[in-house]
Amino acid sequence: MPENAKIKNADELEFAVFCIENVAIRLGKSGEAVYQALTDKSDILNSYIIPEYEVLHTQSKDYIVEDIISLMDERGIEV
Repeated sequence: MPENAKIKNADELEFAVFCIENVAIRLGKSGEAVYQALTDKSDILNSYIIPEYEVLHTQSKDYIVEDIISLMDERGIEV
């Protein structure tokens, strides 16, 4: 697992918002609930989504959303 990373620029911020919004849509939850699941209930945002930005942002929306949801399931993260 990569080291925790903080959002460094507008592209990473935009990507984080994109991930949160699209996971929320897929799960039928609010963006706020998904954000809390990825930050407060886990560290998926800073330990996975941001460090893997360079690879993830080249994938399809469906791939990204499924990947994040799979990781949440693996870690037992509920939204």
